[in-house]
Amino acid sequence: MKHMIYAVEDDASLQELYILALENEFDCRCFDDGESFFGALEKRNIPDLILLDIMLPGDDGFAILARLKANQATAQIPVIMVSAKGEEVSKVRALNMGADDYIAKPFGVLELIARIKANLRKNGKETAGSVVYKDIVIDHAKHRIMVNGVYIQTTLKEYNLMLLFCENPEKVQVREKIFNEVWDSNFAGETRTLDIHIKELRKKLAEAGSEAVIQTIRGVGYMLA
Repeated sequence: MKHMIYAVEDDASLQELYILALENEFDCRCFDDGESFFGALEKRNIPDLILLDIMLPGDDGFAILARLKANQATAQIPVIMVSAKGEEVSKVRALNMGADDYIAKPFGVLELIARIKANLRKNGKETAGSVVYKDIVIDHAKHRIMVNGVYIQTTLKEYNLMLLFCENPEKVQVREKIFNEVWDSNFAGETRTLDIHIKELRKKLAEAGSEAVIQTIRGVGYMLA
């Protein structure tokens, strides 16, 4: 699955450049202003990284950055500020406000891609130790599950269940396989044990606003979709 990049940029030619330059390695969506950008975020479409111009109609990039960092659900998303402003004060202000990086226009495509990859790595979003499905990220190194940019509390069995589902998305997991892999035994007789864990996972995903759903496949098992 490709990483999702959101670019807030009102220049149509630069939007086109972003889409063409990034399409081979990333998914990219562009927004003309803060209003349309936050509209997408409110629908729980959380990106892996944001390219944020400073000079924008309506709220400028600094106002948008401040709003992102004030919201727990978006505070950890890496942000690269992009602007024609070359003054040191703009760069310092952006970094002091929580931006992860700053790139000045004009910039080269290779530099842009390198900056994006570096910030994804720095923020733990491009590691072999992570499993991603829709808005769910399972971080092996920290043994934690993030949904919509926020870590959720899980038991060990819940963590292992979600890992099994995310490693095999949109594929039916039969009960026997789930017991063998998560409980490491043929636990099939204790069906209520599995049902309780599934119920808790569903509750936590729903509370976090996840678009992913654990579906019941009657008489067979469960599937993450």
